[in-house]
Amino acid sequence: MRHNKAINHLGRKSGHRKALLANMATSLILHKRINTTVAKAKALRMYVEPLISKSKEDTTHSRRMVFSYLKNKYAVTELFRVVAPKIADRPGGYTRILKTGFRQGDGADMALIELVDFNEAALASTPKKETRKSSTRRSRSKKAAASAAEPAASAAPAEETPATETVAPAADAQVAEAPASETPAEEKKAE
Repeated sequence: MRHNKAINHLGRKSGHRKALLANMATSLILHKRINTTVAKAKALRMYVEPLISKSKEDTTHSRRMVFSYLKNKYAVTELFRVVAPKIADRPGGYTRILKTGFRQGDGADMALIELVDFNEAALASTPKKETRKSSTRRSRSKKAAASAAEPAASAAPAEETPATETVAPAADAQVAEAPASETPAEEKKAE
């Protein structure tokens, strides 16, 4: 019986299991999501989340500790430079497991495991909080709102007028120079 045995051995000896989880963790960090079986995804979550927590503190010691698990310097660099700043304020739960059905060949239960902060589709679909104007109990007339907008609109063009006047003579000078510079080119074409 397996009472109080938390680790899923995944039908492998310890060396094979450690290599499998290290390779899967490397792929997850580099690609931000991978497809695998549900059992492997749950084992990977237990393996990779402490490593992501260690990456919040960017020290030589924490980099060496993470490298001892991942054994891939590109994955360690990606973890500390890209992933860690994005998850800095998250207190845990860095991965998400989504069940995707059953594998065609052997009927194994499949899942997609991904880093939570890197799912653009989920981040785009979350509704942004809209700021509502505070309503009053008394109604405001539309004429009062329109008359308040008119002085603001008339004041804005008056301020812009001097700026356009100073730019206009310089633009006229450039326009006057342009035909003169095109004339020699036209003469060369005529020859």
